[in-house]
Amino acid sequence: MIIEMENVSRKREGKWILQEINWKVEKGDHWVLYGLNGAGKTSLLELINAYLFPTTGTIRVLGMEFGKTYLAERLRRRIGFVSSLVQQKLEPGDNAYEVVLSGAYASFGLYEETTEEIDQKGVDILRELGCLEYANRDYDTLSQGEKQRVLIGRALMADPELLILDEPTNGLDFLAREELLESIGRIAEKPDAPTILYVTHHIEEILPAFNKTLLLKEGKIFDAGATEVLVTKERMSEFFGIPVNVIWDNGRPLLSKAQAVRN
Repeated sequence: MIIEMENVSRKREGKWILQEINWKVEKGDHWVLYGLNGAGKTSLLELINAYLFPTTGTIRVLGMEFGKTYLAERLRRRIGFVSSLVQQKLEPGDNAYEVVLSGAYASFGLYEETTEEIDQKGVDILRELGCLEYANRDYDTLSQGEKQRVLIGRALMADPELLILDEPTNGLDFLAREELLESIGRIAEKPDAPTILYVTHHIEEILPAFNKTLLLKEGKIFDAGATEVLVTKERMSEFFGIPVNVIWDNGRPLLSKAQAVRN
């Protein structure tokens, strides 16, 4: 089991930001965590990464139970995390290749002597993600789409068991978004792929590989299960509280507000 949460709640400044979360993620499943702004997605990720701990309930991630031992650093070495938080912590002046290599050591910056094996792995990952042509460019000079590819490469360097992608397409135009999603889809389809947790508030980013979906609303799980069962006109209308249409095209859903029927 990759993630197990039993009756997990989290309180901050006297307010419950997550309540009664019961959720299991099995190895090999790829999940979409879907919710609107303020739904509690970021808080849930902080719990999974052991940046926060639950006020009540039990959490086990990659077989490690929170509270039983000091697990934060050991746990994070087994999780690939791509988020704006990671981007903010990178060392200024590093090039794309150095950023990717730093993932082998779970560090923000490259402070250790690398091996030939690690160097070659970095090159292979850059090539696979289409980043090799700008490997020697300063990370800060890259476009947002290029930066996200490099961060995914950094996350893959340590062969993570869990890969968390926190709204990776934010700030990307249509073409850059679709190119990044194609890369993520290829990663998910590999036989040795890590379990992926993809966080978004855009339904159209749900790829065919994402077979499970968790709907988070106002700090509570609205529903969780098979994507094709949850991402439907009927269920999503209940989720939003207004009539919506969901159309599936090439294995991906499109969402729109239903038009009112006039007499």
